[in-house]
Amino acid sequence: MAVIIQDRPIEKLREEVIDQLIMNYSHGEISLEAFDRRLEVATNTDNHQTLVDLTKDLELTVDQAYADKKQQGFTANVNSENVRETDYIVSIFGGNERAGQWHVAKEINSITVFGGNIIDFTDAIFGAGNTRLKVFSLFGGQNIYVPPNVNVICKTVCIFGGINNKSNSANTDAAMPTITIHGYAIFSGLDIKIKVSVKERFMNFADDMKKFFS
Repeated sequence: MAVIIQDRPIEKLREEVIDQLIMNYSHGEISLEAFDRRLEVATNTDNHQTLVDLTKDLELTVDQAYADKKQQGFTANVNSENVRETDYIVSIFGGNERAGQWHVAKEINSITVFGGNIIDFTDAIFGAGNTRLKVFSLFGGQNIYVPPNVNVICKTVCIFGGINNKSNSANTDAAMPTITIHGYAIFSGLDIKIKVSVKERFMNFADDMKKFFS
C-alpha cells in the first residue's frame, strides 16, 4: 500500500513535483507563464497537498532521458587531473575576484587586509573531494559564492565582525565536493551564499531541457 501524501518527506515530494513540471514544460504541455507560476508555488510551499495539486492535470512523467540530463545538469564540475596543491588570493588595500570556470586547488588561502575578495565557485572546476578554504580578513571583507550541489562546512572565527552563511551547509552527500572554510574575520565580514536562487536554477535547467527535447 502506498504511503499517504502527508507522511511523505516534503523535500522528496517537492523534487518529484518540480521534475514533472519541468518535464511537461520542456515538452510544450504547459506555457512558460503556467510553469513559472507553478514553480513559484512548488519552491515555497510546505503543504503536501498543494504540491500534489500542481501536477494533477499533467500526464507526462519523468523518463530516462530526463533523468540523464538532470544528472549532468545538477552535478558539480569535477576534474581530478593536474590539481594544484595550494592557491593564494591576497588583497591589501585593494580587491580581487576569482570567478568563471577556474580550477580549484586543494587548499586556497584567501587574505584581505583593508581590502576585499570575491571567490565565486558557481562554475568552478573542482579537483579534490575536499577543498580547504583558509580565510583571514582584517578590516576587510570576503564574499564567497557556492553552487547548491556542494557540501559547505564553515568553521570560521569572527572577532568584532560578522559571518553570514546562507549556503546549503546541511548537505551531507558524500558524492558531492566539499568546501571546508576556516580561519578568522577580525573587524571584517564574511558572506557565504548561493549565487543563483533555487527557482532560477530550475528555470535555467527547464529552458535547457526545452531546447534539448525540441
